[in-house]
Amino acid sequence: AERLIVDAAQELAARGHKVEISTAYYDPARSFEETRSGAFAIKVRGGWFPRSLGGRAIALCAYIRAASRPDVVIVDQVSVAIPLLCWLLRRPVLFYCHFPDLLLAAPTTRLHRFYRAPLDWLEQATTGTADLVVVNSRFTQGIFARTFRRLHGRGLVPDVLYPAVVVPSDAQLAAARAGCKRTLPPDLARFIESRDAVFLSINRFERKKNVGLAIRALAAAQAQASHQGASAANPLLGLVIAGGHDARLRENVEHLAELRALAAELGVAGAVAFLPSFTDAQRAALLASARAVLYTPTDEHLGIRLEGLVARLAAHRAQRAGAGAVAPRRSDMGHAAARGARSGTSTSRVTGIRVVIIMVTSE
Repeated sequence: AERLIVDAAQELAARGHKVEISTAYYDPARSFEETRSGAFAIKVRGGWFPRSLGGRAIALCAYIRAASRPDVVIVDQVSVAIPLLCWLLRRPVLFYCHFPDLLLAAPTTRLHRFYRAPLDWLEQATTGTADLVVVNSRFTQGIFARTFRRLHGRGLVPDVLYPAVVVPSDAQLAAARAGCKRTLPPDLARFIESRDAVFLSINRFERKKNVGLAIRALAAAQAQASHQGASAANPLLGLVIAGGHDARLRENVEHLAELRALAAELGVAGAVAFLPSFTDAQRAALLASARAVLYTPTDEHLGIRLEGLVARLAAHRAQRAGAGAVAPRRSDMGHAAARGARSGTSTSRVTGIRVVIIMVTSE
């Protein structure tokens, strides 16, 4: 989602429009390279207001922090600002709707339900005030209809605007692969080089991303290989877990530690490498070095899978993930898995979700 907003800003600026991105927080060191290019302005607004109140009321604080005279306003994720923008600016507003927040923050206590009730009502009411609403997939479009029933009853059907994915050329992929040692941290480059096949998981370090599933799948694959006995047919597998990591966010810090502990508990710590936060060049190097992308979240759109596919990789997801999103064709997956390797497949059931693992050996 963040990638789509940055790509939209870059394309609009390239076409001669004046573009400004307003955000409550901006760290150039952890942001997309395009935001540092100077092609468009980045303005921090509302950064003085805290992200939470004692670790609570995160959604309420986000609404307050979201608070020139543009011709068009694009609002990403937080809808509560839309009526105010419409009233103050008298300009059309496009709202890029994510997975509804009210589904991500299911109340767990009576007090939490009391806190969430007005915010959930506001989310639906303010979403309906945008001039145009778009979502990232047909799957999210269906969730929108089932969740925002009042809006759906009024006939509001959001358009689908798929995430933009840059398609690299073969030469660019080859250059990224050749530059792995130079681009990636030395320990990670050596780890990748030491493995017969590396699987890649790219996601933020949040519990809802279910990244632990990839670690459990790797452990299941290794257990199966050990039962078959050591032989040349059993490749040395590796898993690289990379993703957005913000030391200011307690969940990011805690979940990274939880994933490390899980790998140790399952006896695969030596087969799992972590890269918290990365540059665009490092992302390209990881995609160029991996044999397949594992997408572990359930019920989400699949932008990361698309990035894997355009990098000529097999991209596998937890079976329940985003059924309305774009899925790889069997031929795409076969092409990626077979490139420079002999492959077979095995499956493992972990916490009720079927995961496909490609067992790959070098020719």
